[in-house]
Amino acid sequence: MNNTITMKRIEIVVTEDELENLIKLLNSAGVRGYSYLKEVGGLGSRGVRRPDDVIWEEENAIIILACKEDQAEKIVDILRPKLKQFGGMCLVSDCLWVEGPAVSY
Repeated sequence: MNNTITMKRIEIVVTEDELENLIKLLNSAGVRGYSYLKEVGGLGSRGVRRPDDVIWEEENAIIILACKEDQAEKIVDILRPKLKQFGGMCLVSDCLWVEGPAVSY
């Protein structure tokens, strides 16, 4: 494929209460771009999360980013002990970044 860059895609799910802490960690790792979604649902180690449930107040958030492999290793090293503290999950996979006018990797 022309005009693509091999990258790592990182997806991190945490409670919404920990989202700001996660963003601080990513900033300390030099991350220059990410997207996040609040009120995500699913099933995990803490049970079912339903963003449309008015009784259950604790909701999840997901951050998605792409970066070079060396930065992905740095992010995982910084994140691993914190995930043990505040829970959540982190997925790292290979991806291709389609070059465009504004890159944030």
